[in-house]
Amino acid sequence: MTVRRTAAAVLTLGIAPLALAGLTAAPAVAHGSMTDPVSRVSACYAEGPESPKSAACKAAVAASGAQAFYDWNAVNIADAAGKHRELIPDGKLCSAGNDKYRGLDLARGDWPASSLNSGAHTFRYKGTAPHKGSFELYVTKDGYDPSKPLKWSDLEEKPFATVTDPRMENGDYVFDGTVPNKSGRHLIYSIWQRSDSPEAFYTCSDVVFGKDSAGTAPTASAPTDEEIEDGEDKSSVEHGGHGDDEAGTGAKATTAPASSEPPSQEPNEPNAPVAAGSGSGENLAETGGDAATPYIAVGGAAVLALGASLLFATVRRRSAPAGRHTR
Repeated sequence: MTVRRTAAAVLTLGIAPLALAGLTAAPAVAHGSMTDPVSRVSACYAEGPESPKSAACKAAVAASGAQAFYDWNAVNIADAAGKHRELIPDGKLCSAGNDKYRGLDLARGDWPASSLNSGAHTFRYKGTAPHKGSFELYVTKDGYDPSKPLKWSDLEEKPFATVTDPRMENGDYVFDGTVPNKSGRHLIYSIWQRSDSPEAFYTCSDVVFGKDSAGTAPTASAPTDEEIEDGEDKSSVEHGGHGDDEAGTGAKATTAPASSEPPSQEPNEPNAPVAAGSGSGENLAETGGDAATPYIAVGGAAVLALGASLLFATVRRRSAPAGRHTR
């Protein structure tokens, strides 16, 4: 009995901390960006971070560097917890206050844009590491001036589309919404708030209703699956697995802006009506408390199994009767 109790105590006190070490080492995962209408960061990535074609993307790369666009799916705040307006200052909505993506905040009227009509529209959001959560889409007010830095007050007060756990098709979140009646150049602002983590993602999509009042805009194109795959070796973001950053966001050098108040740990609960087309989310990852859970379970089980094996082998050798020694 003494030997067994000793083994159990060693397992509890020695092996368990090793399993818990896996908990702190495994970062969270969740990444993506709007592709219909095409987000600024997606459009510039599709043009090529090293040699973009449009004047706006050239300026954005000059301001942010090419790496920001190889990391096109990680414009985020790790601890947002629904406090988007408190954390993101005016003029920095498109970068979510991340200096790494400062080129996305350039105020100009020639960003590559998507043609958009008022009324029913099916939106697509590339989920390179999908998780459960809610999307909110805002559109700019009438009189929006793209030559001025984007402010929260430039957006309509309430989102025109809100959806929780939309369905996924070929790696895209897909959901429907009714676009308000607009004309000329506008901007669609999206917020994706995870429900299994305080992390949130943000996009700016330049759109044109009818004729572009600010001039002729280049047409925005979303990156193809082939282009996404080709750029993975230059990205610091893990597209299909867990990330490798210290902050646990899955993207290196992505810093959350400072806040005067500690962020709440409660997930965002949108109060706008759910858009038609809300799915059950059956294809989304179930992660419990956070996205590190699957890695903890596997890593912890492996450590415990190995430790138990070594420990009991040692205990059996020590407890074997002396008469059984082999010459």
